[in-house]
Formats: sequence, structure tokens, C-alpha cells
Amino acid sequence: MDEPDASPCTCIEEKELTVKISSGSTARMLDDRTIEVNLPSKMGYERIAMDFSACFARILGFDPERIEDLRTAVSEASLNAMEHGNRWDSNRRVVVTINYDEESLTVFVVDEGRGMAQLPDERQVREKIAQLQPTRGLGIFLIRRLVDHVEFNRLTDQGHAVKMVITMAGARS
Repeated sequence: MDEPDASPCTCIEEKELTVKISSGSTARMLDDRTIEVNLPSKMGYERIAMDFSACFARILGFDPERIEDLRTAVSEASLNAMEHGNRWDSNRRVVVTINYDEESLTVFVVDEGRGMAQLPDERQVREKIAQLQPTRGLGIFLIRRLVDHVEFNRLTDQGHAVKMVITMAGARS
């Protein structure tokens, strides 16, 4: 992966409209409250979405703990989109859109897939935590624990979307 042309925080603070992040990746400010990051489905590129979301939250005044929750949730959702939605096809895109509305950030992670046939149930998660099953596949569990609201299997014209909402105060439900 190429080195970014500029840091995520500098791009957001200077309200640059479009920034080339690395080969095949761009970030742009859609308006004063919305950032869009467009990524190929390649391992490591999830860090770009993670860094942009963290910088946006930091600039908006989110607490460090909530920023780390956001970073992890965005990373997990982006990796799931790349792996399961786009099957690691680097020609297929993952688009992460982050919008601020005074007290929370809403994040959409959209891949070109068809959604998940079945979400892991609590029994499967408990078995993974107890190491009775391979520990891969805990991303959805982590996302559910770190954000205040999450919706899976939202089908859009662009593909499958995961919607996550994280509040400044951290009132997880």
C-alpha cells in the first residue's frame, strides 16, 4: 500500500474536497458533516477508513475511549465488507460514509455483495470465546458491543450496507 499524500486529520481540518490516499483509494468531504472514503478490497486498506473516522471523531470532540470503539468497529465492518461482501476482489469497492449530527456519528460501510445469509448466534459467539470453535468471525460480536446501534443486511442500489451509530456520550444499548 502506498503512503498517503496527507494525514486524515489535516485533510478534514482543511476541508479538502477530494484527497488521493493511495493507489486506488480516495477520501472526500461531501459537506461540512460528511466524509466518504472509497477503498479497494485489499488487506490493510481498512486502516484508511479507520484513521479517517478517528480523526473526524477527534476533531468533533469525542472522548478517546469512544474514538477507539469507533476505530475498531469501522475496521471490523470494512474487513467484513472486503472479505465476505467483495471476496477480496480488489476491483470491487468498499465505500465508508461518515456523517455527524451534533451528538453522534453514523457510519455506513457498503460493499458490492448481497448481504449475509445468517448472522452468528449467541451460542456460536460463546463457543468462539471459550475457544471451542475457531476464534475467527468475532467482528459482528465486537461491532455490536462497541457501537450504540447497528443494522446489518441493509441492501442498497450500491450493494450491501452496514449502518453503525456511535454517540459522543456512549450510551450503548
